[in-house]
Amino acid sequence: MENKKKRMQELVELLNDARRAYEQEDTEIMSNYEYDKLYDELVGLEQELGTTLASSPTVHVGYEVLSELPRERHEQPMLSLDKTKETGRLKEFLGNQKAVISWKLDGLTIVLTYRDGKLVKAVTRGNGEVGEVITNNARVFKNLPLHISWKGELILRGEAVISYRDFEKINEEIEDVDARYKNPRNLCSGSVRQLNNEITAKRNVRFFAFSLVKADGVDFGNSRLNQFQWLSGLEFEVVEHYPVTADTVEQEVAKFAEKIKSFEIPSDGLVLVYDDIAYGRSLGTTAKFPRDSFAFKWADELRETRLLEIEWSPSRTGLINPVAIFEPVELEGTTVSRASVHNISIMEDLELGIGDTIQVYKANMIIPQIAENLTRSGICEIPSACPVCGGATRISMENNTKTLYCTNPECQAKQIKSFALFVSRDALNIEGLSEATLEKFIDRGFIKDYTDIFHLNRYEQEIKSMEGFGEKSYQNLQKNIEKARTTTLPRLVYSLGILNIGLANAKVICRALHNDPERIMNVSAEELSEIPGVGDVIAGTYVEYFASEVHRELFRKLLKEVVLPEEEAGPDAQKFAGLSFVITGSVTHFANRGEVKEIIESKGGKVTGSVTSKTSYLINNDIQSTSSKNKKAKELGVPIISEEDFLKMLEE
Repeated sequence: MENKKKRMQELVELLNDARRAYEQEDTEIMSNYEYDKLYDELVGLEQELGTTLASSPTVHVGYEVLSELPRERHEQPMLSLDKTKETGRLKEFLGNQKAVISWKLDGLTIVLTYRDGKLVKAVTRGNGEVGEVITNNARVFKNLPLHISWKGELILRGEAVISYRDFEKINEEIEDVDARYKNPRNLCSGSVRQLNNEITAKRNVRFFAFSLVKADGVDFGNSRLNQFQWLSGLEFEVVEHYPVTADTVEQEVAKFAEKIKSFEIPSDGLVLVYDDIAYGRSLGTTAKFPRDSFAFKWADELRETRLLEIEWSPSRTGLINPVAIFEPVELEGTTVSRASVHNISIMEDLELGIGDTIQVYKANMIIPQIAENLTRSGICEIPSACPVCGGATRISMENNTKTLYCTNPECQAKQIKSFALFVSRDALNIEGLSEATLEKFIDRGFIKDYTDIFHLNRYEQEIKSMEGFGEKSYQNLQKNIEKARTTTLPRLVYSLGILNIGLANAKVICRALHNDPERIMNVSAEELSEIPGVGDVIAGTYVEYFASEVHRELFRKLLKEVVLPEEEAGPDAQKFAGLSFVITGSVTHFANRGEVKEIIESKGGKVTGSVTSKTSYLINNDIQSTSSKNKKAKELGVPIISEEDFLKMLEE
C-alpha cells in the first residue's frame, strides 16, 4: 500500500512537470504516449486506493498563465475532456443517444464574444478558469468574421490552428535552425499570444468553432447539430462534424482515421458531444470533465524495431541533442528511421542501449517518437567529447532535466550556427549566405570571424568558380553584404549570439545605455539588472560574454565595418525622462501596447508591468474599470489616463 501511495505521488509530480512545461513554456519533456500511459496509471491507482491528491492532474485543469497579456476569468470554467482510445468506450458513452462527432484539433482554444454584430473580446483557455485576452490578435485570424448579422450577445469556443503547410513555410524562413518551432501547436501558441499582432497576421492563424456557449433567444430545437448549422450561417468556419449513434460510431471513426493521413490541420483525435443539449446539461460535470462529451485519441500505430545508434547532434548554443537511429519501419504511410530523444533524462528513463528492441510511433501521426524500450539494456554511453570538434562535453541539470553541452567555444558546429545567426534577417540580414554556403566558405578558410564576411571580395575568383556560384550570384552577394553594413546597434549586438539575448532584449539594453558602444561593452551586471525586462540571468550571460577579450576585440572590429546612423534627437527626445508608465487594456490609436511602449521609451520614459508607488501614470482607456491595476493605482494615488490623454501629452 505504501509503495502505491509513493508511486501515486511520483506520478503526480512527473505529470505536473510535463504539463507545466507544455502549457507554460511550449516545450515537451516527455512524449504524448508516455504522458497518456502515466496518466492512465495514476487514474488506476486513484480508483484502487479511493483517494486523489490535491495537486493531481486528474482534478486540476491547468496552471496559472504566465504572460504579459491581460488576464480575465471565464464566465464558465473550461474543463478538459475524458478520453479513450477504444471505440467500445465511445459506444458505452453513446448508449441510445444521438451525438455529434468532430475533429479534436491540436492548437490553442479560444473563447470569442460578439455584441451588436461585432467581435468585442477573445480570450485563451489559459488554465481553464483564467485566460489571456488576445482580442487584437484574433482580429487578424485569416478566416474569422469581425462582423456578423446576428446582433445579440454571442459567446462561442473554438480552436486557433496553423496548418502543416504554413508551419513548414514559416520554419523555413527562420534561418537559425535552433530557433525553429518544434510543431504547429507551439507555433500557433506563440503566434496567438504575440504582443504585436502584425506577427500574428503573418502566421495564417485560422479559427474553427466547436462549441456555442451563449446565444439567448435563438431556438436551436435542442440540437447541437442545429447550433453548428446556425454558426455556419453566420460565416464561422465550423469544425468538420457528423451525426453519429452507437451503431455508426465505429464507421465514422474509421472515416476520420483515413482522412487524417492527408489532413492539413494538426489533430490529436475526435470529440463526441450529445446532440440533445438539455440532456447533456442535465448530467452536469465531474471535478475535471463535462459529462456531455468525450474525447477519442488516436490509437498510435506502434512498430517494433532495433536501435542501431544514438546520434549526438550539436547546435549553435552548444546543446548536444540525442537522436535515435533505428532500423527503418513503415509508420502512417512513410518510412521512418530516426527520432529525437530530446535530452539525456528521457534517454535514461528509456534505458536505451544499442541493439535494444524499441517501439516507435508518430505523435499525432506526424512526429516520430520512441514509445517504449522493450529490452532496456541501458548501456548507451554519453559522449565525453563533442562529435564535431572533439572538445570536452559537460552534463548540465536544468529544470530537473539533464542536457549535454559542448564546452569548446571554437566548435565548428557552433561556428556555423553562429555565422548563420549573424547573417539572419533580424541580425545583419545578408541574403545569399545559407548555412550550406557558410560551411563551404568556412571549410575553404574564407571566413574565420564575422568581419571576414565583409571581405569575401578577397576570394572573388575562387567563389565564382565554386559549384552553384557564378558572376551574377557573386555580385548579388557583394551587393547584399554592402547593404548590410548600414545597420543598428541592437541588430549588431543580437548578431553576436550572446546566450539569452534576443533582438528585443538587445533593443532594451542599447536604448538604456544610450546606444553607446563603450557602455555596451563595459556595463556591469548590476546596471543591467536595473533595466526593466533584464533579469539576473540575462545580465550574467551578457557580462560574461564581454568579459572575454576575444569577444571585445571582435566587437571593436565589427564597429569599424558597419555604419550606425545616429537616432534623431528632437527637442522632446527626453520628454518622459524620469517618468514610469504602466499600460493595460486594449488600445485603439496604436497597433498594440508594444507600440505605445516603444514611443515612451524612445522619449526617455520607462514602462513596467505592475503599478507601484514609483509609477507616474497608468494608461487605461477604461478609467472606471475595477481591474486590479486600476484599484492599485487609486490606492497609491497614481493618475489613470486614457489613450487620448496620452496623445495630448505627446503633443504638449
